[in-house]
Amino acid sequence: MNPQPLTGAAKSEDNVCLPLMDRSYYLDLARTGLRMPIGADLVLHEHADPEGIVLDGRCLGQVLEQAARRYRTPLAIPLMDLRLEKADLLGAFRIPESEVDTHHLDQPRELDLAAYRDAPFARRNQAHLDSIRYIASETDLFPVGMAIGPFSLMTKLMADPITAIAMAGTGLTAEDDPGIALAEHALKLAEAAVHRSVRAQAQAGAKAILICEPAANIVYLSPKQIERGSTIFEDFVMQPDLRMLAVCDQAGVDLIFHDCGELNAAMVKAFATRLHPVILSLGSSRRLWEDAAVVPRDVVLYGNLPTKNFYSDAVVPLGRVDELAGRLAAEMRACGHPHILGSECDVLHVPEAAETIRRKVDRMLSFDRI
Repeated sequence: MNPQPLTGAAKSEDNVCLPLMDRSYYLDLARTGLRMPIGADLVLHEHADPEGIVLDGRCLGQVLEQAARRYRTPLAIPLMDLRLEKADLLGAFRIPESEVDTHHLDQPRELDLAAYRDAPFARRNQAHLDSIRYIASETDLFPVGMAIGPFSLMTKLMADPITAIAMAGTGLTAEDDPGIALAEHALKLAEAAVHRSVRAQAQAGAKAILICEPAANIVYLSPKQIERGSTIFEDFVMQPDLRMLAVCDQAGVDLIFHDCGELNAAMVKAFATRLHPVILSLGSSRRLWEDAAVVPRDVVLYGNLPTKNFYSDAVVPLGRVDELAGRLAAEMRACGHPHILGSECDVLHVPEAAETIRRKVDRMLSFDRI
């Protein structure tokens, strides 16, 4: 049986949750043998009007509730829509929503950060906040927020972030290279957007925030440059994420940290020990039972079945799910690290493979019970 959400998490007068006293809630979830996908998108697309639902906070909240009930988890996890903070930020520059996905900064642009922090949210962003408020106020589920990480948002704001980071990795500075200057400016804007999002979700009732930082990986950040003494990982990832963690602490929400990018052990250790999230979620390229050696035992490891490939019977046949889930569960039991078996990322609806994906998610949840 899944434990119920903590009842002792106090709220301040402005409805912001105060920090939980310890990590026992998340550790207890792991001890129960909880398994779950990040699967709200699958449930959303069972409805006739998914695009309408994401604009209606109450309806979206009901979808999150349906997903949590479906997958027998007390955690109500939102859609992993990593476009929201970019749309919110570009909206402050009056960039139309239709251009958000393709728009990139070509030069530093000034923004009144004080005015931006208190500005109203666009309809889709507000619906996301209202869905959290629905979970917090009208269900017994544990309300979780969702936001992109500052580094990952920075990469979405630039046409060529890889070159800029690589140039910084050689020791050049913003004074030497306009691309580095733009990256540093974009990162400043990204932090402002993420901090605003975290605070608003805490105000809506979130008790934890799932921060997604998939771009913080060895594609964007050269391990060879870092080994030679470059501070790009520290400057562009760790320091912004630590500042984001401070905002979470101030807002009274716990950090769930997700990075499904290609990582090395040093990156995993830095995320686990320095950010010290309550849950660390990693992609299927990592062997969680090996990563457990560098992850504190009070950090629950989540994942990491290859659900990005569940759409394909050629890549992941149905029977293969049993094998993968069984091995992962067995290895995590053997190493003794707290673990919640789940997806490597959010499980997205793929129209032509919807039933195939659902069958494999169901198999993941019941592989040793059938």
